[in-house]
Amino acid sequence: MDHVLIALIVAFSILLSLAAACHALLYKRDSRSALVWVSLTMTMPLVGPFCYWCLGINRISRRARSWQESGRWLSRTEIYPLEDQKRFEPQLPDGAAHLVDLLFLEEKIVTSRQREGNRIVVLTGGEEAYPAMLVAIQRARETINLSSYIFDADGIGAEFVELLIEAANRGVEVRVIIDSLGEKYSRTSPRISFQGTAVQLVRYLPLRHGAYINLRNHRKLLIVDGLEAFTGGMNIRSRHLHASESVIDSIRDVHFSVKGPVVADLQGTFLGDWYFVTGEKLHNRCFFPVIEPSGNALVCCISDGPDREFRKIEQIIIGALSCAKKNVYIMTPYFVPDREMISALVTAALRGVDVRIVLPGSNNLPFVDWASRALLWELQVNGVRVFYQPPPFVHTKLLLVDNIWSLIGSANLDMRSLRLNFELNLSVFDVELSATIHRHFERAFSGSHEMTLQEVEQRSLPLKLRDNLARLFSPYL
Repeated sequence: MDHVLIALIVAFSILLSLAAACHALLYKRDSRSALVWVSLTMTMPLVGPFCYWCLGINRISRRARSWQESGRWLSRTEIYPLEDQKRFEPQLPDGAAHLVDLLFLEEKIVTSRQREGNRIVVLTGGEEAYPAMLVAIQRARETINLSSYIFDADGIGAEFVELLIEAANRGVEVRVIIDSLGEKYSRTSPRISFQGTAVQLVRYLPLRHGAYINLRNHRKLLIVDGLEAFTGGMNIRSRHLHASESVIDSIRDVHFSVKGPVVADLQGTFLGDWYFVTGEKLHNRCFFPVIEPSGNALVCCISDGPDREFRKIEQIIIGALSCAKKNVYIMTPYFVPDREMISALVTAALRGVDVRIVLPGSNNLPFVDWASRALLWELQVNGVRVFYQPPPFVHTKLLLVDNIWSLIGSANLDMRSLRLNFELNLSVFDVELSATIHRHFERAFSGSHEMTLQEVEQRSLPLKLRDNLARLFSPYL
């Protein structure tokens, strides 16, 4: 009997190893990752398959897609029942003809249409963004839809709470989505502040559902009466007001005022999230009024997340890098790109494109900062320039290509934003906005320390070991 039991255990171990190896071969797109897992599962019976089951299977995308397939997502025809289906040929601004392939790429992988006639204004810091948002809330007449990863109902957040309640009391439909993990950053939860009021507040994926740190709604949106919107990288919290916070605690960031037809796409993103959280379909025409052109910006709304067939934001960035001829300027608080992104940056620099990356000199997530430093040598040795901005912490996310195309929104240049979170960005062809962003970059360059290749190479051995150890965890940062 002992021999039979041993034989059964051995057979079970072999079958388990074969099953894990076959699964890795079928579903691991990266051949290096597949090779590692096949080797591990075949050489370490039981332990290898167990590790693969715990760490090797991407449950994030599978879980997100299962929610999508469950029916808790609005289709585009449901969100835009009256949308004009006529095709039109978007007109690129002068000097952007070489980026036409980027335009075609967006049309292939993004469901939202290119929208002409928009105006996007940069709002620097909470000192500019919050007053503009509060004024918009005060003049709302029908609907206010607000989504924020972090909404601290203390300080400036208390002013938002007060005006949102006032708007609801005068008959405006006010809906608020907060992320259940982002809520943990709030000193005062808006759930408590809105309790017993006419404001409808819901939480995106409460932690009891097991989502934990992944599948977070990282979008920042405010849409008023379906006519004007605000989006970008700024949460609602007093730390974005530099005058009221110390250098250590304050956060520098930019936000954007959006007017024009693309507001309908921002509205559609919010309504899709609302339906996913609540199951409530909102078909009222007041959400999609007729919007007259407000400017000259050609804008595409990119709503992305792990439930999507394409990693839209990442592929669009790589597409932009391949089209660039003059310069690529990147500003991001968290820089942990994958191999494809690193290759695209290096290739652009080797083609003679002026590639510059601006990072915060003081980072609120040291582990992420260490991992990004481990990547610098490969970039710098190939001509990419890296700048570090002095404190306070810079949370700004900007990408500018050839001073004519910009990518703005909530996504960082790390794998968490590009693969694990629900993000919202705007692709913008606009001379006026690009000029403003270019000036922002020039100020950042002049006030930053350029990290040289020599400085990177002269780091001490303990620091190099620390940084490269952090880099091993880059898929999870």
